[in-house]
Amino acid sequence: MLLDLQLDARPDRSAERARTLVDAGAAGLFTFEGPHDVLLPLAAVAGRVDADLMTNVAIAMPRSPMHLAHAAWDLQLMSGGRFRLGLGSQIRPHIEKRYGATWSAPAARMREIVLAVRTILDSWQDGTPLDFRGEHTRHTLMPSTFVPGPNPYGRPPVLLGALGPLMTRTAAEVADGLLVMPFHSHRHFRERTLPAVAEGMKQAGRTEFPIYPQVIVAMGGSAEELTAASTGVRGLLAFYSSTPAYRPVLEVEGWEQLQPELNALSKTGNIMTMFDRISDHMVDTLAVRGTPQDCAAEILRRFGDFTDRVCCYFPGYDPPAEQIAALAAALRRE
Repeated sequence: MLLDLQLDARPDRSAERARTLVDAGAAGLFTFEGPHDVLLPLAAVAGRVDADLMTNVAIAMPRSPMHLAHAAWDLQLMSGGRFRLGLGSQIRPHIEKRYGATWSAPAARMREIVLAVRTILDSWQDGTPLDFRGEHTRHTLMPSTFVPGPNPYGRPPVLLGALGPLMTRTAAEVADGLLVMPFHSHRHFRERTLPAVAEGMKQAGRTEFPIYPQVIVAMGGSAEELTAASTGVRGLLAFYSSTPAYRPVLEVEGWEQLQPELNALSKTGNIMTMFDRISDHMVDTLAVRGTPQDCAAEILRRFGDFTDRVCCYFPGYDPPAEQIAALAAALRRE
């Protein structure tokens, strides 16, 4: 199994960070919509490191499918055909209050955005007239002045991040792959995600569909390192668990009553109490914890029969390069 890692650096430091992660064993690098732009760090390292590149995820609703298509085309070229465009919907407060954009039926919107981006890219690649007419977006004008022409490396894949059954079915029906959101458990993946994927594949008449799991990891080589890593993981799990959109994961494990409690605590700024409400059992269920070898074994147990690569997050801590190398080696050996 191949290891993808987050390129968690400022754009002006991305190249140095990328080399460090690739030298440690990362086969791919991904960015997310955090404190910096999701696309610029990938442009900064494209062609400079031997790695696959991916947005994981770029928030799609505030962006035009045309903007996304141009960025994907260019990054596919700059990376030598090693780019994947991962898209996501975010939740309503962020779309409306952070991005200042319009919110509406997320699965329907994301379905159209994915199809529109693919249609635009296919138009450039195949020379077919652009004609996409949806309820939420329309693209029917493409003068030759604005056509980059076929990409020498082919059309980049367009992936969709999903958690709930409707978005997951949508991904399996129209996208080139599914990005399994990092907040999940083994049971949620097996009992909720995979059945929804099967439904979407059946609807689309597909027999194959790539799945790219994302995993929150607490990794260390000593008790002290594991304690420090677990603290960072607890913080991220508390944030996710407080969000109504992620309550279905807690429901599968019988912890749904925790969501409104954590949500109320988040509004009062009682962060330490939120951390304390995430038990060791929750950490081991919703994340992966242990030595690099322990973490690799658990990742393979959860996902080894469905994918050949995994995205790992190290929230709030930075494991040393030798531990990343040990994780990557253990995943490859298995």
